[in-house]
Amino acid sequence: MVLYPYLLDILKYAIAGFAVVSLTYYIIKPHLERTERIQLLEFKKSISNQTLPLRLQAYERAVLFVERINPANMLIRLNGPSYTAAELHSLVVNEIRDEYQHNITQQIYMSSRAWAMVRRVKDDTMSIMTNAVKGLPDDSSGMDLSRTVLMHLSQLEDSPYDIATSIIKKELEDIF
Repeated sequence: MVLYPYLLDILKYAIAGFAVVSLTYYIIKPHLERTERIQLLEFKKSISNQTLPLRLQAYERAVLFVERINPANMLIRLNGPSYTAAELHSLVVNEIRDEYQHNITQQIYMSSRAWAMVRRVKDDTMSIMTNAVKGLPDDSSGMDLSRTVLMHLSQLEDSPYDIATSIIKKELEDIF
């Protein structure tokens, strides 16, 4: 019988302690959540500050890649008067593959849409070159191949290289 008042006192103190702890938790919880959100935002900001130069460089290199594989630029850069159409085709295809392999890691820092456009321009350029060389006689010169490719591109309503560059620039503008 003497034990009953002690148990009642222990129960009162336990309930009061639980109430104090619960009240403190509900008062401090919003502050802790706000502090956590602030720390997360600061972390994201520091990551963004570190990756922004890399992203800018990736978009810059993508535009450079598109310009370098543009047949109007590439055929002038690679064309020698002594090449046959097949030799020039092989040289151009290897140049495109090398350029692409050199820039493939840039996709990490670019949007999927922008990188898909870069990849599509590469594939289309290789297809244009392959179709052009197939349509020429076996004894055609590199100049014949160049002329055929450039005529095909001039007949297009919109240059795929200008479109790709515009999309890449638009994606870059969306970053800012």
